[in-house]
Amino acid sequence: MTPNASSLYQYSVERLGPPLRLMADTIQEVARRSSALWGGIMLCIIFSTSLLFPLFYEVDPLAQDLLARFLPPVWLEGGSRSHLLGTDNLGRDVLARILYGSRISLSVGFSAVLLGEFVGIILGLVSGYYGGKLDSLIMRTADIFMAYPFMLLTISVIAVLGNSMFNLILVLGISDWVIYARTIRGSVLSLKEKEFVEAARAAGTRNLPIITRHILPNVISPLLVLGTLRVANIIIWESGLSFLGMGVPPPAPSWGRMLADGRLYISDAWWLVTLPGLAIMLTILSINLLGDGLRDALDPRLRNVSN
Repeated sequence: MTPNASSLYQYSVERLGPPLRLMADTIQEVARRSSALWGGIMLCIIFSTSLLFPLFYEVDPLAQDLLARFLPPVWLEGGSRSHLLGTDNLGRDVLARILYGSRISLSVGFSAVLLGEFVGIILGLVSGYYGGKLDSLIMRTADIFMAYPFMLLTISVIAVLGNSMFNLILVLGISDWVIYARTIRGSVLSLKEKEFVEAARAAGTRNLPIITRHILPNVISPLLVLGTLRVANIIIWESGLSFLGMGVPPPAPSWGRMLADGRLYISDAWWLVTLPGLAIMLTILSINLLGDGLRDALDPRLRNVSN
C-alpha cells in the first residue's frame, strides 16, 4: 500500500468520526447565506404552526356552520374575528384547514422522499458498485419507470389501491426512487475506483463495509440536497392529486382539495383558492431556498460564492 493510498484510506475512515462537526459546519455555512437562512426560518415557522396550531387557534377544521358560509377574511367588510381567514361553502374555518393541511402536505412530502431515498440509495449502491448484469437490470427497470408518465402511473396505482395517506406516500416514494438511484450510481462508479477504496480492498475489507463505511458517506451530501429539493416537488404532486380527487380522502383537509373545492366560487370568494395557493407557494419557496443553501454549503466549489 503506497503512502498516498494509506493517507486516503485513513482520511476515509476518519470522515465517519465527526458527523456532528460536519452538521455544525453545514448549518454555519447555510446561515451565512441570507436567502437560505430565511428559507430555513420560514420552514421552521410552517412546521411549528402545523404542529402547535391547536394550542393557539382552537378551531376544528372539520366543523361546519352553514349560517357562517362564505365569511370573508377579518380585514374585509363582513369578516369575523372568530374566523380570521374566512370560511368556505360549508362554513368551515379556512385558517384552521390551511394549518391542518400543512401537516398532510409536509408529512406526505418528507415521508415520500425518505422512502424514495431509501430505495434509491440501496439500488444505486448495488448497481454502481457491483455492475454487470445486476447493474443492467436495475437501470433498465429505472428506464421503464422514467418512460411511464409519473402522474399517470400514480393515478393508476392509487385507483387500484384506493385513496389513503399511506398509499399516497407509498406511490409517491416508490415512483421517485429512480432519480436517487441514478444520482448515487454515478457517484459510486467514480468513487469505487478511488485509491482509498482500493486501499480498503487491499486491507481485506469486505464489500459491505466498503460500501457502508467508505462509499456511502461520500455520496450523502448530494442526496441530502436532492432530497430537500424533491420535497417541494412531492408537495406539488400531492396537491395536484388532491385537486383531482386522488389524494388524501375527505374529510381530511389538504391544500389541493381546498383548491378543488374553492374553484367553483372563485369569483365571489377568492380567498378559498388564493390563501391555500399562497400556503403552497410559501412552503415551496422556503424549501427551495433552503435546498439551494444546502447545495452551496456542501459543495466546496461554491462556499466562497456570495449570494
